Amino acid sequence: MGQCYGKSIPTVRDSDGTAITTINSVDGDANHPLPATPANNNNLPSVKNTPARSSANSPWPSPYPHGVVGVTPSPARSTPRRFFKRPFPPPSPAKHIKASLARRFGHAKPPTEGPIPEDGTTEMDQSLDKNFGYNKNFGAKFELGKEIGRGHFGHTCHAKGKKGDLKDLPVAVKIISKAKMTTAISIEDVRREVKILKALSGHKHLVKFHDACEDANNVYIAMELCEGGELLDRILTRGGKYSEDDAKLIIVQILNVVAFCHLQGVVHRDLKPENFLFTSRNEDADMKLIDFGLSDFIRPDERLNDIVGSAYYVAPEVLHRSYSLEADIWSIGVITYILLCGSRPFWARTESGIFRAVLRADPNFEDLPWPSVSPEAKDFVKRLLNKDYRKRMTAAQALTHPWLRCESHPIPLDILVYKLVKSYLHATPLKRAALKALSKALTEDELVYLRAQFVLLKPSKDGCVSLANFRMALLGNATDAMKESRVPDILNAMATLSYRKLDFEEFCAAAISTYQLEALEGWEHIASVAFEHFEREGNRHISVEELARELNVGPTAHNILRDWTSDGKLSLLGYTKFLHGVTLRSAHMRHH
Repeated sequence: MGQCYGKSIPTVRDSDGTAITTINSVDGDANHPLPATPANNNNLPSVKNTPARSSANSPWPSPYPHGVVGVTPSPARSTPRRFFKRPFPPPSPAKHIKASLARRFGHAKPPTEGPIPEDGTTEMDQSLDKNFGYNKNFGAKFELGKEIGRGHFGHTCHAKGKKGDLKDLPVAVKIISKAKMTTAISIEDVRREVKILKALSGHKHLVKFHDACEDANNVYIAMELCEGGELLDRILTRGGKYSEDDAKLIIVQILNVVAFCHLQGVVHRDLKPENFLFTSRNEDADMKLIDFGLSDFIRPDERLNDIVGSAYYVAPEVLHRSYSLEADIWSIGVITYILLCGSRPFWARTESGIFRAVLRADPNFEDLPWPSVSPEAKDFVKRLLNKDYRKRMTAAQALTHPWLRCESHPIPLDILVYKLVKSYLHATPLKRAALKALSKALTEDELVYLRAQFVLLKPSKDGCVSLANFRMALLGNATDAMKESRVPDILNAMATLSYRKLDFEEFCAAAISTYQLEALEGWEHIASVAFEHFEREGNRHISVEELARELNVGPTAHNILRDWTSDGKLSLLGYTKFLHGVTLRSAHMRHH
């Protein structure tokens, strides 16, 4: 929801009430950067608590972990040709959209005949509690001015504070009509948006929240006024293309604020150029992230299943209905692609076609202007637009990428480090040895990020970090949002660090992701160097029986595990699978 300036994107809701933004499609040339009217004028819906189907029996390879609840086979793939002469047409990923929107609007069925309530409300509206508990004295606090933007559920006006700290201060006031809140969840969406705006504070690239008020008809959200227009407008005034240096200035700001949100346990879910506003018309004005109407709190190990966002920027795993913070990173990849070449990486005339492109197509890096774009910039975009969410960089990691690396911008603390260290502490001794070998083969580019994170933990005089360091670093960056999303709970799972310490070498082993390293062009070399070290320093030959014990699987898995060994030793293939913690179930699926 948030501010809606200029070409505001309408917000709609389905039966659950979670807000969704209208999907923009394009008529015309695929390289045109301007959002236009959708060809079929549908919307990307939010689906809460959708029963998930397992992808374990899917005949198609998937980049998603086997057995993860909520992961479904890609709806865009057709029936395998080996079974039929001609494949059936692929089912539409947007098939459920119209019915879902109808349910959200409360008009899934034609209204039955009967008397029309004189006040224009329905029985359902009358049964909803639309009292938010906000201040009732909006008129005494603010003087409304002209309208500056309009969305589906409300509009935004210029206003001026009447008293207190806001006296004579120009602000933006978003006015949300209570009459359009037709479901309990739509009411909860407004509560959550205000809660997130209140809880997230203290970042220079985040729109500042001032106050929330209400009366019988509306909810009023007063925020910082950003008069510089949308990022989308600036892209269009430049003919749809930024230079690499100018694009870097934009992307660094985006990554900084998104890294902040992710550390607090907030996933935005609708990152796009329309949701970044400039504070003024100056060329060097700061940008502010707005519109948290689709945002949500998310715990460190939680996965969401609502299909929300805007079609061109939605990540593949969102369409698979199992996603986390990485979905925002994909959206940043799309924005970067647009800045560098002026066109979208995934394009079609319909929402269904856009979804299929997101799920199946690869971005074009061959046409102009990509041949003249630096290899570092192309690598940066590719590492954000990896369809396997586990291989994407985090926002904090992206700030250390060679394309953006600069001493002038600080690197924020990364919640991924906590997740990886937690897993390392619970791993078997053999798995930790394998990770230590892998860390010894890291390139200098990867070590830049790890050194930055280690410094943020403020190691003690002996050069080591303990649980106290992790706790102090996390709580030193805490806002009320972090408490709401229960991010500090991850410290409980790291309790074994109370009795030990990690020096930088072991920290590197604990804080690296094998999946992310696989996205590097030099992965094969890194893996082979690490394997040679592991084989030399592993202190023993690993038999099938020993490997089965390490993986905690029974004798039935021995035939599968024999493929991982060679002459009584763990093979390179086995080593990489072991690093991934391949389970018996997934290994059995791949074996067949």
